[in-house]
Amino acid sequence: MTKAKISLSALAVGAMIATAVATVPAANAAPHRKAVPRTAPSWVSHADSLGKVASGKTTSFRVYLQPRGGTAALKAAVDEVSTPGSATYRHFLSATQYHSRFDAPRSTVDTVSGFLRDYHLSVTGVEAHNRYLQVRGSAADVQKALGVTLKNFRHHGQVVQANTSAVTLPADIAGYVTTVTGLDTTPSKVTHDDPPPAGFRNARPCSRYYGQVQAKYQADFKTPLPKFRNQTLPYAPCGYTGPQYRAAYEGANPSGLSGAGVTVAIIDAYAAPTIAEDSNQYAENHGDGSYAPGQLTQVTPTHFTHKKACGPSGWYGEETLDVEAVHAMAPDSNIRYYGSQSCFDDDILDTQTQVVDDNMASIITNSYGEPEEALGADLAAAEQQVFLQAAMQGISFMFSSGDSGDELANTGIKQADASATDPYVTAVGGTADAIGASGNMMWQTGWGTVKYSLSQNGNSWDPVGYLYGAGGGESALYNKPGYQQGVVPSEFGSGRQVPDVAMDADPTTGMLVGETQTFSDGTYYGEYRIGGTSLASPLFAGMTALASQHAGGRLGFLNPAIYSQAGTPVFNDIKGSPPDAGNVRVDYANGEDASDGLLYSVRTFDQDSSLVTVKGWDNVTGVGSPNGSWLTSMSAASTASSSR
Repeated sequence: MTKAKISLSALAVGAMIATAVATVPAANAAPHRKAVPRTAPSWVSHADSLGKVASGKTTSFRVYLQPRGGTAALKAAVDEVSTPGSATYRHFLSATQYHSRFDAPRSTVDTVSGFLRDYHLSVTGVEAHNRYLQVRGSAADVQKALGVTLKNFRHHGQVVQANTSAVTLPADIAGYVTTVTGLDTTPSKVTHDDPPPAGFRNARPCSRYYGQVQAKYQADFKTPLPKFRNQTLPYAPCGYTGPQYRAAYEGANPSGLSGAGVTVAIIDAYAAPTIAEDSNQYAENHGDGSYAPGQLTQVTPTHFTHKKACGPSGWYGEETLDVEAVHAMAPDSNIRYYGSQSCFDDDILDTQTQVVDDNMASIITNSYGEPEEALGADLAAAEQQVFLQAAMQGISFMFSSGDSGDELANTGIKQADASATDPYVTAVGGTADAIGASGNMMWQTGWGTVKYSLSQNGNSWDPVGYLYGAGGGESALYNKPGYQQGVVPSEFGSGRQVPDVAMDADPTTGMLVGETQTFSDGTYYGEYRIGGTSLASPLFAGMTALASQHAGGRLGFLNPAIYSQAGTPVFNDIKGSPPDAGNVRVDYANGEDASDGLLYSVRTFDQDSSLVTVKGWDNVTGVGSPNGSWLTSMSAASTASSSR
């Protein structure tokens, strides 16, 4: 993988030479200025100011350019191509056609570059498709050009610089600019659901299917376990496998679909060195179908960065989960894994851009995120341009909704997670799934867990507190999109609501995965159960691959179609009040074996912070969980203008 290419044009070289003679417009002749939306950091008002940035300090930033015709026109085109019943529904463009129609024209590059040159700023590069200009200059010149004050702050324990107000540009220039990024130097990065530590194994007893083993006794089958709320609970499943998921989600009438001919892209950071061997071993162990030559490919950069801050080994587990979950649901689909250079937002954005420009995948799953407040509104605006391009090319973009419920306990603020909040992606929330002995879906409920540990005397369950649950809530950046009108009740608020759909995410009812790990007696392949919406998103990507195969083409941006089907039998409406309050889970105290003892806990169902699972749409499961009927319902209209 290479990052989004920047070409040093003759214009840029000329700009650097011309800075020596350029003249800044006189203050009394300054034109009317217009604010560039979402370029003011939200955190500066409550951070410790350390004074102004030195006037001579070099500052680098990006100026993102409006697409040809403007963002509003691009959004209108996306609505047309994505809305069932439209005359252009699923009439997608190739990447070449998209760039020809929507890339900013050279005249825009020249105009904006000329403006920056007039303020002694150097345009050091122009992105290959004119998405943005890379710009550098002194703090003094940047402040004059962009109408901002740059200050140093102590923020999140680091000294950073940021603009104290929104960027302003002359009205005739502002119309060419989508956003400006890089003035705020706060390091921002995405996180994922951390996998178990090295050398992790599931302890026994556990159930091969839901409810198989009742938790009446401890592992010795002699020492009684107390009831929980006067109920004997089952031991947690050992971890579901592909055949169980396929049977449960497709229901009584299997479709026979396998995802053949469909390519799913996975974006994470870094790249697991043993993913090919691990995923093949897992598939052979559990009947998910062996990988054909070339079916799984990794696309990686020449080198990785920020390893200390991001922890590559944790991302190896994320990649393992994502790859094996997609293959579990769609065993014949092609999988292209894209490893970002790091987990930092700007590197992730460049990777997203590359995947969409490559246009080899029709589905992209992303199992990472961050609280919406942590993703700068400037970066969110730049990222949305990628999602809009994807929609025009018929690519379905999906994000896990997060694993911290309403984020209150994690951040002190009730909020949803980005980038799941963007209205042009499908946010995937979480369920807890009870899959029976014959692969039947016994019941589903919302994912939200309160933990209780076995008391020291073994006679009761002591509350520990809220542990985790599906992310959801209202966006502070985006208004409620049209497709949610009439489906999401008004009492939820006027902003974009998350999630849109849901699949299994509860670690108690999670997936068994296989990965090379470092145990105390060596490094080798092992298996363990894992969950999180990091599981739900690739499971939904696999389901979408099946639907795309049935439709015979790309499905594109899914949300308008999803919400048009809300309340119909193609989605299981997930309700609260599950039959079981929870499951009993057994863990090795040392993570590997019983030599240091066993730990018993109850993990409850459907207790997701302040988020509640109810009839109809909710902030835990969205419109619900797709079933076998959804696979065939999505073929009502198919594309004839883009390959899969």
